[in-house]
Amino acid sequence: MARVRVGRVGEQIKKELSQIIQSELKDPRIGFITVTGVDVTNDLSQAKIFLSVLGTDEQKEETLKALGRGSGFIRSELGKRIRLRKIPDLIFRFDASIDYGSHIEKLLTQLNGENAQS
Repeated sequence: MARVRVGRVGEQIKKELSQIIQSELKDPRIGFITVTGVDVTNDLSQAKIFLSVLGTDEQKEETLKALGRGSGFIRSELGKRIRLRKIPDLIFRFDASIDYGSHIEKLLTQLNGENAQS
């Protein structure tokens, strides 16, 4: 039962966080972000937010720093939108799975091109 609740809270945080980042945050350092996942601890004290950011490595780092600085504002906005006693601490992480997937796809395309020439 508790795992179901944690999953629902994680999905709700993901949905609300996406809207907050798109519409509420005005920091120019924040680039194009997609919230790919949220992993909430069982006691709802922490939430790891997995992000996919478009841009160079420097832009990604700046985006992560800006989100870290704005985490208090983001938590207060989440508190207004989600009915919880305590809003979890937000930990922002990069989701490298999309980059890894595109790298694998590129390698497979190269291999298919080499096999077609043989």
